Amino acid sequence: MAARVKTSLTALGNTTKSPNRGQMMQAMLSAGAVKNTVEVSIDKTPTGLAVDAIQSAARVAKECVIGQVRDGKAAVTVLPVLATDLCFVGDQH
Repeated sequence: MAARVKTSLTALGNTTKSPNRGQMMQAMLSAGAVKNTVEVSIDKTPTGLAVDAIQSAARVAKECVIGQVRDGKAAVTVLPVLATDLCFVGDQH
């Protein structure tokens, strides 16, 4: 799954340096993630500014496949699921 997410986010980064939440969600779904397991970070700050990077994560069993696009470049890592059964901490996702 991590390799598919990397491929999908790299393709997205090649088309836009700063994707929005919808684009990140679509990239995760295109990589094979199940919609109700996907989390996407905010794409604008509370003051309305664009974020420097946007992250998305998909829960796969007891792991989270986490991807980021910053300046059109994709990065992906795999981490354990949090005790909350989520991949991200906080409520802004």
